[in-house]
Amino acid sequence: MDLMKKPPRSFYDRDTVTVARELLGARLVHVVAGVERVGRIVEVEAYLGEQDLAAHSSKGRTPRTAILFGPPGFAYVYLIYGIYCCMNIVTEREGSACAVLLRALEPVRNVEGRSSGPGLLCRAMGIDRRQNGRDLLSDDFYVAESSKRESMQVVSRPRIGVDYSGIWAGKLLRFYIAGNSFVSKP
Repeated sequence: MDLMKKPPRSFYDRDTVTVARELLGARLVHVVAGVERVGRIVEVEAYLGEQDLAAHSSKGRTPRTAILFGPPGFAYVYLIYGIYCCMNIVTEREGSACAVLLRALEPVRNVEGRSSGPGLLCRAMGIDRRQNGRDLLSDDFYVAESSKRESMQVVSRPRIGVDYSGIWAGKLLRFYIAGNSFVSKP
């Protein structure tokens, strides 16, 4: 059995790019109706606060984005296209408004449906807006480090779907595990 442990809050209270890269290979765990769903994180994107024109926080603090300005280690879950939820993990010190978007998971246990792409990931893991603001150190919704150390090659690419963000569109802030078949787009 692969034993998993939650990283401390200090794991999230660091540089967003570092956290994004180190989330690769970790497990996202969500207990839904007593069933533990587990997926291995294989693709993420970093969003660097108010100066990052692709970040929701670039427009400042609003009721929707308030969680981004809070302490690290909490989930920011929002609806896109009126259909899909997407999940970010708040990083860095309170007030920095930085986060890591989870883009794709490799199913490990009880993951229902496709999990490649942020909306499909949330649907497969049973994540919706009720998880917005949830502490990722809770007992039923958390990230866990695997006790197995694995070697992996990390690929850096521009983020997807942020062409409107000027120079931020080309920044290499999307990270994924090379060769993993669950990555949303190579």
